[in-house]
Amino acid sequence: MNEVMQVLMQRKSVRAYTDEPISAEVREAILQATLRAPTAGNLMLYSILDITDQAIKDRLAVSCDHQPFIARAPMVWLFLADYQRWYDYFLASGVEEVCAQRGEPMRRPAEGDLFLACSDALIAAQNAVVAAESFGIGSCYIGDIMEQYEVHKELLGLPQYVFPICMLVFGHPTQQQKDREMTTRFDSKFIVFENRYHRLDKPEFEEMFAEREAARVKGHTADGAQNVGQATYLRKFNADFTKEMTRSVKLILQEWLK
Repeated sequence: MNEVMQVLMQRKSVRAYTDEPISAEVREAILQATLRAPTAGNLMLYSILDITDQAIKDRLAVSCDHQPFIARAPMVWLFLADYQRWYDYFLASGVEEVCAQRGEPMRRPAEGDLFLACSDALIAAQNAVVAAESFGIGSCYIGDIMEQYEVHKELLGLPQYVFPICMLVFGHPTQQQKDREMTTRFDSKFIVFENRYHRLDKPEFEEMFAEREAARVKGHTADGAQNVGQATYLRKFNADFTKEMTRSVKLILQEWLK
């Protein structure tokens, strides 16, 4: 197993950090690795907000589903799916006039452009995660940045064609975080299929979730769920934060497409 594989296989989400700062040199190295991420057509359809204002961190810790560790993280990067920059460049380059000469309307960013920009931003974010891990710096994805769009739009000055797709928090992990067991992953046979999609049946689900079911029974939660499927539905899929994310993303889409 080479060093890259070791970094990938040992990585886990870290939500508690020591007081040790992340040096400017390491920050820059992580950034340069991030900017080398694969990107559609070399367009780099993303922007990164480096959140250094503690007041903004404090607000994000509340607006992103009340997670205090966000405010304590020494480095917070917000990844934006961004077609605003290219659209503004098109306007500055006289594309509108060219379209008028050709007798056709200038196309505005649409659904496909949004999905492509989201892909670019997430690929860049994962480069940042791997680069940080290689320096012994832990990280955690914050998908809750997609909630509370009205709040984040005003707080961060987001224009029409910018979508806050994910946030990353970084820091040196505490010893407790280093010692914490890694979460398990599903066996590849339930995830990887050859040529055509395969829908799992009940016996396959029972095999797939056997380990998690055993852990659930051992830990026993008081939510009344009788299996992992019910517990996940109640705690995540049908949770208030998920409903808020759906509402917020719908609003973002309406803003993008208006």
